[in-house]
Parts: sequence; structure tokens; C-alpha cells
Amino acid sequence: MLPPDRRLGKNAIISLSIHACFQFGSSMSGLFLNLYLWRLTQDLIINGLYNILVFAIAPAAFAAGGWLAKRKDRMVTYRLGILMNALFYLLVVIAQENVAEFYVLFALLNGIASGFYWVGFLVLQYDVSTDKNRIRYLALNMISYNAAGLAGPALAGFVIQRSDGLSGYILIFSLAFITFLIAAIVSFRIPLQPARHRTFYLKLMGLLMSKNRRWLHGLYCLFIFGLFQGVMLFLPNILLFLTLGREDWVGYFGVFFSSLIVATGYVLSRMAKKENARKYFLVSSIGITLGSSLLLIEVSLWSVVLFMMLFSVFNPLAMNTLTSYYYRLIGTLPLKGELRVESVIMRELFLNGGRIVSISILLLFAGNLQPVGIAVVLVVLALLQFLLLKLVREEQPEAQS
Repeated sequence: MLPPDRRLGKNAIISLSIHACFQFGSSMSGLFLNLYLWRLTQDLIINGLYNILVFAIAPAAFAAGGWLAKRKDRMVTYRLGILMNALFYLLVVIAQENVAEFYVLFALLNGIASGFYWVGFLVLQYDVSTDKNRIRYLALNMISYNAAGLAGPALAGFVIQRSDGLSGYILIFSLAFITFLIAAIVSFRIPLQPARHRTFYLKLMGLLMSKNRRWLHGLYCLFIFGLFQGVMLFLPNILLFLTLGREDWVGYFGVFFSSLIVATGYVLSRMAKKENARKYFLVSSIGITLGSSLLLIEVSLWSVVLFMMLFSVFNPLAMNTLTSYYYRLIGTLPLKGELRVESVIMRELFLNGGRIVSISILLLFAGNLQPVGIAVVLVVLALLQFLLLKLVREEQPEAQS
């Protein structure tokens, strides 16, 4: 029996259901969107540039969404993000193979939609959880998010493999559009809670970073974490397709990897403790480096699958720990939580900065999918994760001047 302070409230449970619905649509469409672009162009450079543009525009969208959240409410930003994601996939369905020709415009729209969605959701996560139950909430979010993602890849792969040409992709993107509309409708069950302080303090973040080094180090952690995450958001599915040659098996393996993430999330929800953050980062960094090193032997089905298995187990450990740690840092900032929107925007700026740098490195050294180049880049990025141990400090908040 859980103590009362670790139980989740009604809005927390609703937020988990919305995010799970969102993930079901994303796991069907997002998983195969990069592969769809790859099938149309056979060019990793275009895939890389597409993702760089998404991550480059997202911080600006975060800032715009954050301003709206401060002026109105975080749920307004959140709902707009869901609806813009629905619009994005509706336009993909309309454009079909012309997506490759207009990939820059689609990347910008995707980045804006993602920015609005995630700034709304990340602020909502903070609002519906507490320091007492946040690790449990994040772990349950990981479980529901990835459990919803179990069926999506399998369904998408099954449909795509049994459709003529690329028509299966269009059907999946249509289903994603419908799913996002459902998520938007469910989001109205969470009432508006307009901020008491409407002032947008984003321009003061530079001053705050100079005064609170512990928070600044937390932002550096996000940049470092983004270095490995950037390439992992699109490269694994391409590698799996090249080694398997079939979209349905890419989807089935996606189900398997998601099940490992769900199992990890369950363990974290039962056993994780906030004071063990540095230990969790150490274990995660070792596991991810070991998995990446397998690709130095050869880039083939066995090494890619084992690499993804280790990544699916150890990356959630780092992600959950870092998210919980950063939320605790937000609680140490002035104005008692009123800077949570600005802090989430800074989170996205540093995280996406790391993603852009890593994708650029991958395109520079392995733009033609050279196996050795891919393996070396991944190992170097994995080794950089050990820097998290240097930057994370569980200590008393700094005195604010």
C-alpha cells in the first residue's frame, strides 16, 4: 500500500492517458516518418538535415509556447501542440511523395508542433506531480508511454508491408491524425489553471545561470544527454531496415525494444531513489558504451539488435533520472516554481543543442552510412555520457542573492 504522498492525483492520471494516446499515434507515424523519407530519397543527408531543422526550430517554438502558457495557461499550449501534430500528419497525407520535395517546410512545422506539445506537457508534468511522487510519476509515464508504443510499431509495420508501394505509409499517417484528434479531446478533461504571475522571465535566464551554477550544470547535463539521443531518434530504424529489408520486422523489433523500456520503467517505479542519481548515470553510461562498442566489431543484424536492447534498458534509466533531477533543480530557483515555464524552455534549448551537434557529427563522419564511421561516432558520443557523473550533485540548494 502506497503512502498518501506517493499516490497520483486525478489530473496526473489523465495526463498519463493523454500522453499514452499521443505516443500511440507517434509510434505508428514518427517511427516510420524518417524511414518514409529514407525510402523516398535514399539519402541520409536529407534525413539528417530534416532532423536538424526540427531540433533547431523547436526551442523557438518552446519560447513561443512558453509565453502563451504564461499569458494564458499551459493547457492552451498543450492542446495547440496536439492539434498542430494532427495538422502535420494531415498535410503529410495530402502531400504524399511530395514530402521529400518540401522536407524543409515539413521539418519546420514538425518542430513547431513538437515544441508546443512538449513545453505544455513538461510544465504539466511538474504541476501534477510533487517531489514525493515525481520519480514514480515519471516511471509510470515511461511505462504508459512505451506500452502505448508497443502496438503502434507492430500495426504500422504490418500495414506497410502488406500495402502496395508506399501507400501503407499514407494509411498509417492518416491513423495518426485521428489519434491526435482523440488526444486533443481528452485533454479538455484537465481544467485550466491560469498562472498567477504572467510575467515572462526568459530574458533573465542568462543572469540566473551565472548565479546558480548547480542549475547551469543541470543544463550542461541536458546538452550532453542530447548528444547521444539526437542520432538515436532516427538512425536505429534505418540501420534495422538496411539489415532486415522489411518494414514489418522493423515494427516488430520496435515492439520488443519498447517492451524492454516498459520493464525498465516498472523497476524504476518500484525501486528508484532520487539520492542515487550519480549511480544510475554511471550504470547507464556503462551499458550504452558497451552496446555501442558492439558496432565496432561489425554493423549487422546481431550487433544492431544487441545494441538496441542495451540502449532500451539503460537509456530510460538516464532519462528518468535526469528529468527528475532537473525538476528538483527547478524547485531551487527563485519565485517558488514560477520559473518552471522558462526552465523548461532552457531545458529544450540545451537538449536540442546537443541533438543538433551529434547529428551534424554523424553526417560529417558517416553521411554515406559507412559502418566504421557510424560505430566510432556512437562510441564517442556514448563515452561523453560519463561527464554526467561530474556535473550532477545532490546537495542543498544554493543561497539566492
